[in-house]
Amino acid sequence: MKLQQVMSYVRRAVDDYHMIEEGDKIAVGISGGKDSLTLLYALHGLMRFYPQHFTIHAVTVDLGFENLDLQEIQNLCDRLNVEYTVVKTDIAQVVFDVRKEDNPCALCAKMRKGALNTAIKAAGCSKVAYAHHRDDVVETMLLSLIYEGRFHTFAPVTYLDRMDLTVIRPLMYMNEADVIGFVHKYNVPVVKSPCPADGHTKREYVKQLLRQLNQENPGVKERMFTAIQTGCLKGWEGNGK
Repeated sequence: MKLQQVMSYVRRAVDDYHMIEEGDKIAVGISGGKDSLTLLYALHGLMRFYPQHFTIHAVTVDLGFENLDLQEIQNLCDRLNVEYTVVKTDIAQVVFDVRKEDNPCALCAKMRKGALNTAIKAAGCSKVAYAHHRDDVVETMLLSLIYEGRFHTFAPVTYLDRMDLTVIRPLMYMNEADVIGFVHKYNVPVVKSPCPADGHTKREYVKQLLRQLNQENPGVKERMFTAIQTGCLKGWEGNGK
């Protein structure tokens, strides 16, 4: 997939859900994975011609794993002329060594978001862009349905009143397969997650379940996404349709 196609998906999401306003300084949460780096490329490209002028600031929360090398991401940000902040933490030690969590993802996510939001506010950003794509939207809905008994997923735009911070999700119209295609085409410097729980979570189970459902019932993922858009969920009302 070409960058222009990625930017087209992002532009449509931004327009449909009014994600960007004049003068916004938007933090881009960079994990080092394929999704967040694709989002960085897309917002950097969109920034050059979007009617509402905005700037971006890349932010990574370093969880404290010893084998995480972020130099390639720093080099990418330098090439794109995007400011890049790395927040050093000891979250990995707290979660795995001190607390020895059986379910490490929940605590890790909470601590990571806290560190990220603090850094975002310190950088003077009023918004943060998360790299959740269409598959993430549907997987989160299935997680909620299976494990919580409710029809729910995250919204395209979420205002965090306690932090006075707005979360936007500009990749929400892209399929994960499209992201993978873009990353391969442009040799995006993806950094593999060093987390020992990576690939062994409920989300990974649901990801495989969705893949099987879509293979056995072609188009089911798209129909689920449509159900989310039209299902009167909070935050999904302004889909421009």
